[in-house]
Amino acid sequence: MVQFASSPNSQDNPAALQSSTAIRDILRQQRAFFETGKTQSYEFRLAQLKALKQAVLDHQTEILAALKADLSKPELEAYLTEIWVIKEINEAIKQLRSWMKPKSVPVPLEQFPAKARICPEPLGVVLIIGPWNYPFQLMISPLIGAIAAGNCALLKPSEIAPHTSRIVASLISKTFDPGYISVVEGGVEVSQAVLAEKFDHIFFTGGTAIGKIVMAAAAQHLTPVTLELGGKSPCIVDTEIQVEYAAKRIVWGKFINAGQTCIAPDYMLVDRRIKPALLEAMKTAVQEFYGEDPAQSPDYARIVSDRHFNRLIQFLHEGQVFVGGTHNAADRYIAPTILDQVPLNAAVMQEEIFGPILPIIEYEQIAEAIALIKSKSKPLALYIFSRDPQFQDRILQQTSSGGVCINDTIMHIATSSLPFGGVGESGIGSYHGKASFDTFSHYRSIMVKNFWFDVKLRYAPYAGKLGLFKRIIG
Repeated sequence: MVQFASSPNSQDNPAALQSSTAIRDILRQQRAFFETGKTQSYEFRLAQLKALKQAVLDHQTEILAALKADLSKPELEAYLTEIWVIKEINEAIKQLRSWMKPKSVPVPLEQFPAKARICPEPLGVVLIIGPWNYPFQLMISPLIGAIAAGNCALLKPSEIAPHTSRIVASLISKTFDPGYISVVEGGVEVSQAVLAEKFDHIFFTGGTAIGKIVMAAAAQHLTPVTLELGGKSPCIVDTEIQVEYAAKRIVWGKFINAGQTCIAPDYMLVDRRIKPALLEAMKTAVQEFYGEDPAQSPDYARIVSDRHFNRLIQFLHEGQVFVGGTHNAADRYIAPTILDQVPLNAAVMQEEIFGPILPIIEYEQIAEAIALIKSKSKPLALYIFSRDPQFQDRILQQTSSGGVCINDTIMHIATSSLPFGGVGESGIGSYHGKASFDTFSHYRSIMVKNFWFDVKLRYAPYAGKLGLFKRIIG
């Protein structure tokens, strides 16, 4: 995620001053561009979406190479989780006219004669700050909504994935007028300089701690925010499952991108009666996916940085290693790891892991699992594995989470008709599909009255009218 470490005051920091000046120049251009009204039309927005799609198609090779350099992402995995954003563009192109269409709404009889409608309007100039774990897709996906809704946008990719940051900057600069959409790259000074400016909306994807900083900065200008954060997403497993399928789906969802996924299962709560069979099936799935030595697998990613690697390896000693546990600092490799017999007070059960380590907690009664989930902050995702509808409903009714996926992991995020977002500390707001358009739009309420008739009851003098209004209300 974007890191906002402490840095010298901008008045004493030439780099910060340079960043601030450049960013203000970009924002002046973008506000001037927005004021021309160009972004308002359906034809303009459609053309920009098509241009974005073509740019992604034209730069696929470079995008995949950048993702390989930053995270050692396997090509197929990178394509399915990053280039796949083309599907979102296709949907926006297909649905744009209907999304933009004003919606007529009924008016009460006492407003007669009148008509009312709700019209989506662009917000203006928006800021999109992206993370490092899916550094291409999580920049472009919100941008689709910003374009569809008719905004200008400034993008700030994560400096922790520098190769992808550069390809995003290059792609955008070749495709769009910088007065319309632009990218700024850099580290702490750039992030701080961007957040010091006033935007009409800020869209941030990253960690909860940095989300608080973004929200505090936005509050200085009363700027609305969308925060896509994270947390400890639990995976609850009942006895009523198909063990092999459940094992494969959990292993895939946990270890894709080496566990560096905001909605990856963070810990597993498993009924003790099914635990031995499930763990053996998961061990088999790890071997089937990545071979006897995952370090040699072309299908397994790496940890993004030394700092993140060093944080993660501390967790390896907080339980009994059932699968994995090996690591190599030179390659930033941590094997797909399943930890059994993990104490509830261990650090791996307190922090979001964001890496290829899965703690296992067994339960006897589902009430125990629910109580543990409720003792923590509301997660971004919740996974339930069970054939039993009553089991599913009980968990749904007694817990809260940003989203839920039953009998699978991760895949709910790929369904654009489902808004994606968190609740509580896991996020504010949502996007994907029309929800992205809604996030970057203001829905303006408009009432139109006619002159051909005028109801005088509302006018003074009021004597004798109160009883009538009470009957209307009552």
